[in-house]
Amino acid sequence: MFEVQDLSFSYGPQAILQGLSFAVRRGELCGLFGPNGCGKTTLFRCCLSFLKFGGKVLVGGRDTRSLGVRSRARSIAYVPQEHHPPFPYSVFEVVLMARTPHMASGLFGISGKDQARVLEALDWLDIADLAPLRYTRLSGGQRQLVLIARALAQETSVILLDEPTSSLDFHNQVKVWQVLRRIARQGITILACSHDPNHVAWFCDRVVMLHNRKIVAEGKPREVFQEGLLNTLYQGSCQVVEAGDVLVVLPKYFPN
Repeated sequence: MFEVQDLSFSYGPQAILQGLSFAVRRGELCGLFGPNGCGKTTLFRCCLSFLKFGGKVLVGGRDTRSLGVRSRARSIAYVPQEHHPPFPYSVFEVVLMARTPHMASGLFGISGKDQARVLEALDWLDIADLAPLRYTRLSGGQRQLVLIARALAQETSVILLDEPTSSLDFHNQVKVWQVLRRIARQGITILACSHDPNHVAWFCDRVVMLHNRKIVAEGKPREVFQEGLLNTLYQGSCQVVEAGDVLVVLPKYFPN
């Protein structure tokens, strides 16, 4: 269980987040949704203890601020939008870095178990063939899958993802979201932020919607993605339709 309790954060006198409270259950894929500037990335930075905040973030009932850096890294993995390593590491090396919290002597304490976990993560995402390749030479979709494999190899109970498909083509967007669903079904708690309401509606079990520094709706996508609420967020530009059994959010006005 991943819980945020009454979380608030300000940059000086400017409030960014106010009294956020929600929980994501074990094995659940939850979408964090909202317009630009609503505080999604700031919330992630608080959850990772990169920022000082009011309230609590709990993993398995434990306050993350009471954990040391190593213990926190054994509890929460983070997948950023983009990753540009300073050196041309191989894919295997990039994923191996996730094992650092489990090593007695950092990267100098690599064991057979660590190497096996890396290979298992790569194989689980069907990218084991990329292991010897230079990470910097991969496509955007391949790099994103490698970062997800790195999070898996970290062996945490919670994974946070910041816009995991923002720079990918449609095929790779769908592939990444399907991979996230598979990971959640293995009992891992996932919170993924996205600007795309359709991705959240199609793939997530639940959604937490942010607007004006607060949570304005929470629940199953069909409950949250109501046309009136979306038009409040996006100045009347949305319409919600059914395509068979699928909920689809469309622009309200098409160009002539």
